Amino acid sequence: MQARMNNPVMIIPGALQSALALVSAVKNGSVPASTLELSHLRASQINGCSFCVDMGAREMKKAGETDERLFAVSAWREAPYFTNAERAVLELTEAATRLSDRGAAVPDEIWKEVARYYNEQQLATIILNIALTNFWNRINATVRQVAGELPKATDAKQWTEQSHASVQELIAK
Repeated sequence: MQARMNNPVMIIPGALQSALALVSAVKNGSVPASTLELSHLRASQINGCSFCVDMGAREMKKAGETDERLFAVSAWREAPYFTNAERAVLELTEAATRLSDRGAAVPDEIWKEVARYYNEQQLATIILNIALTNFWNRINATVRQVAGELPKATDAKQWTEQSHASVQELIAK
């Protein structure tokens, strides 16, 4: 399998740094990283982004996530491994990812449930995380970014180091 082209954020000057700055802001929010990663994995599953599913699951595993939770994300409603707060985020993730699947894109009952567990700043973090995941999913699925390639590629390691350095510079400004 081969990607159709290089990732667009690598082609358009400034795109990568801007996208990564937003990713960094979201990661610095007060929502647990594991909750954001569960949301990322679920949206990526829905969107069929094999690159993000693969990368997200690898990162979660490295961070200590259990196999039970990783394997059950796609069936979270029937699995006992998630807290009520995580379930609310997963429900919001599905609604915000599948906007046209129902009359009200994000019904009030879904919003009220997630708002029970998170304050406004945390909700902003969660919403931005969902939007960014959908952003990356759409890019990667469109160019057919190959799953499993990023951890193996030498240039990907350099790209990651450069990207993190660029984000840190942006944050410092």
